[in-house]
Amino acid sequence: MSELHPITVLLVEDSPGDIRLTEEALRESKLKVNLESVQDGEQAIAYLRRQGNYREAIRPDLILLDLNMPRKDGREVLAEVKADPELKTIPIVVLTMSASEADVERAYELQANCYITKPVNLDQFIKVIAAINDFWLTIVSIPGNVKHDD
Repeated sequence: MSELHPITVLLVEDSPGDIRLTEEALRESKLKVNLESVQDGEQAIAYLRRQGNYREAIRPDLILLDLNMPRKDGREVLAEVKADPELKTIPIVVLTMSASEADVERAYELQANCYITKPVNLDQFIKVIAAINDFWLTIVSIPGNVKHDD
């Protein structure tokens, strides 16, 4: 088997506390995860299109996307990414405080791969990030990180 490249996760999150919790939870994983984070939807699109300060950005294997952010919200980011032929294959996990049925439905209409409501409890939040890590970065085959027989 060939070696897998380090997994790059783009976290689109405006809460510094949630960024730190996600970093901590991923640090505990046994996988080599390169976590990149941006704090709003405009930065996310610039990162994904390698514009401005993000010219050297690494294409993420997975996006963790908050919905409610300043400047450009997660719904707009989701719609833009899934409409872009170059980006639409990147799996997007919506990770947000909203438990609104309308938000869940809209996210899936916009082709989110998964919708998770963030728990408010610290231990539960860490467990959710660990579960995302285990499922999306260990079990699921994602474009660009598929094992090949030599």
